[in-house]
Amino acid sequence: MVPPLGLIPGLLALRAGVEYDDHHMRPALKRTTRRRKEATHERIVEAAARAIRRSGYGGTGVVDIMKDAGLTHGGFYAHFASREAMLAEAADRAGAEGVAAAARLAAAAPPQKALQALLRGYLSKAHVEAVETGCGVAALCSETPRQPPEVRRAATRRLKEMIDLVARQSPGWGQPRTHEQALVTVATMVGALVLARAVDDPRLSDALREAALQHLTPTGD
Repeated sequence: MVPPLGLIPGLLALRAGVEYDDHHMRPALKRTTRRRKEATHERIVEAAARAIRRSGYGGTGVVDIMKDAGLTHGGFYAHFASREAMLAEAADRAGAEGVAAAARLAAAAPPQKALQALLRGYLSKAHVEAVETGCGVAALCSETPRQPPEVRRAATRRLKEMIDLVARQSPGWGQPRTHEQALVTVATMVGALVLARAVDDPRLSDALREAALQHLTPTGD
């Protein structure tokens, strides 16, 4: 049925308005969808970063991580090509959080006390107990050699950042051998944390932490 001639201009204007609105709404809808997907991806990575520190790489399953993130496992492959890809992002996130926490400890202290503050916080009893949210290097180092290359690359990158952070807090920053000293410091503090978490004797755990701290800060500052 052909509409009366008098209605045609109005119908054309209405159609033009709908097309105009659709043209302008599509980008906004795409942005909203993209932001929602990014937020969901972030939740999955956060859940995975906690899970690998708590249960290790081998004890971290896709179903459990998606459940922790409040999602169904069916949507996993919309965000990751494989479980290994997720583990690589989780390792990167866990390492980044550890470096950021250490950096906050250093930044909260006067410059001449920054390294001591970092070490005291890292070797604290609270950090021993905070496996799920603590240093990813200490939580995962024994398993990392057996992981796929992308996971090892992520872990290595964050370990290098921790070494650099420690070097920059050192009194001799910029002088020869500062980097080598930072390597020894990081190896000692990570090793002490791993052992303090491993033993089932609280007194031995405390002794390991305190001995490492005394060795790394012999002046007692």
